Amino acid sequence: MKSKARLIAFYLPQFHPIPENDEWWGKGFTEWRNVAKAKPLFKDHYQPHIPADLGFYDLRVSETREQQAELAREAGIEGFCYWYNYYAGKRILERPFNEVLEFGKPDYPFCLGWDNETWTGIWHNAPDRILIEQTYPGVDDNIEHFNSVLLPAFRDKRYITVDEKPMLVVFRPADLPQGTPDHFRSLAKAEGFKGIYFLGVIKNQDEGKTILDNGFDACTVSKTNGRAPLKGFFKNFLLKRIGENKARSFYTHVLKKPFHVYKHEDVIPFFDIKISEELPCFPCVMPCWDNSPRSGFNAHIWTGSNPTLFKQHLEAAVKKVESFPDDQKFIIIKSWNEWAEGNYLEPDMKFGHGFLEAVRNVLNDN
Repeated sequence: MKSKARLIAFYLPQFHPIPENDEWWGKGFTEWRNVAKAKPLFKDHYQPHIPADLGFYDLRVSETREQQAELAREAGIEGFCYWYNYYAGKRILERPFNEVLEFGKPDYPFCLGWDNETWTGIWHNAPDRILIEQTYPGVDDNIEHFNSVLLPAFRDKRYITVDEKPMLVVFRPADLPQGTPDHFRSLAKAEGFKGIYFLGVIKNQDEGKTILDNGFDACTVSKTNGRAPLKGFFKNFLLKRIGENKARSFYTHVLKKPFHVYKHEDVIPFFDIKISEELPCFPCVMPCWDNSPRSGFNAHIWTGSNPTLFKQHLEAAVKKVESFPDDQKFIIIKSWNEWAEGNYLEPDMKFGHGFLEAVRNVLNDN
């Protein structure tokens, strides 16, 4: 029986200590530190988000990675997209995926996603602090990147493909120098692959047109620039009179309230972007969004998120991909374990297995 859709969940490798984070934020820092210290910023604000079944895990533990894969498999998710960082030869947070590749466990499909964003202090509410700058040195660096990171993964039997091409996700596709995807494809073909299927994460239609011109095969919308409108007379008055930056500062420092708060259902329409027939846009479905553990009052927060609303959005996504070719019926789940952004499928103390059960019910509903 063919699946209704190919659900791929973004997977964050940040939950283990590394020397760089020890240096920048203190010994033993991981994203859990932000998650655990989060506090409600307004009435009925759901914080902190506390993990249930898996606890505050360490991704260096293979049993944890096995349990994650089992939970995802049982829900009907096809595989994980493991985010990786590559900065002109420098790797960071690479250990969890390297062990997945080396030991062959979990026996669960995967693809890679290049988080090609400059590494900043966003983990510690300091987004303007540059820690590692993302650069693109050119041909020699592309070759090193392909040989050291991509080729070993592409050769793994678990790797997710489209038309027998390994799929590579790029977080900031519009930043890639012109011709980069084609260069990577030529390297893959030289190793016997049919090519590479490039999927770019975009924020708006303009980015979609840019990456189409740069040879991307498909896109998905992860975090939109066109968010739901800020409602309320007072907010709109401030926006018109003093502009967003000053209005946000007034809310943050004077009213002690976050400025960017939206109802989840109001945001969903902004994820439905159509570029062109040549660049299919795979639906992205998110359980929630709340990055206040990282950003405090400067956060963007969705309210009213719950498994029922998530299920409705996922059902709409399944209908959207009905007409897609079978191997392109992708739906992107953001994310499996982005706890400090509030978007995760893993069980928590409030909803339990609710989001995983929503996935299972949608895929099993005849």
